Amino acid sequence: MIRAALLALVTALLSGPAAAQQTCRLALLLALDVSASVDDAEHQIQRNGLAAALLAPEVLDPLLNGPGPVALAIYEWSGRFQQDVISDWRLVTSRAQVLEIVEELQTTPRTTGEFPTAIGYAIGFAATMFERAPPCLFQTLDVAGDGQNNDGFAPALAYQHFPLDGVTVNGLAIGGASRQIEQYFAEEIIRGPGAFVEHALNHQEFEAAMRRKLERELRVMVLGALDP
Repeated sequence: MIRAALLALVTALLSGPAAAQQTCRLALLLALDVSASVDDAEHQIQRNGLAAALLAPEVLDPLLNGPGPVALAIYEWSGRFQQDVISDWRLVTSRAQVLEIVEELQTTPRTTGEFPTAIGYAIGFAATMFERAPPCLFQTLDVAGDGQNNDGFAPALAYQHFPLDGVTVNGLAIGGASRQIEQYFAEEIIRGPGAFVEHALNHQEFEAAMRRKLERELRVMVLGALDP
């Protein structure tokens, strides 16, 4: 499937600039943890950190200058039925659109903060988001969180029962020098070819970890592989 998508990307590029601009290369869905373990100060750090990461030159350049646009959406999650879209799908083709996303991050209020950590439900919600995403060659879900699933079905059951085949799932694990959360994300959450976990020691490191993760995901694709 990866090789077929890469071939489609190259075909679009060889068909001329107009075709390349119209071919969405990646639908990127960002899922942020707002469960009870994330206090208001940490929540604001996450919002501000993501906004800063999106505007960082090392992220903005591959976001806007790759072979075709990227479709981007953001939602927050906590309990079984607490998933709230902050920024809905848009094809990002200009810095002005990135600034619109940043404004949504800065102005959309947090809707909840008292529910547990239902990662399986968060992943299931992502499947419904991808169903109405713009058609793109690749689909990637990013799950950021600071704890293990403690409510509802586990991530493994989400992968069994929701249509997520072909979706790469990466993780941003927050917390702990012991890196237990990172290990949990690596074993239970990430999925697909090239999937990876980025680690932030605490919420203060969230921005840097998010920037590293986005930069890695947005590297230009080449035939047969992704840039190392």
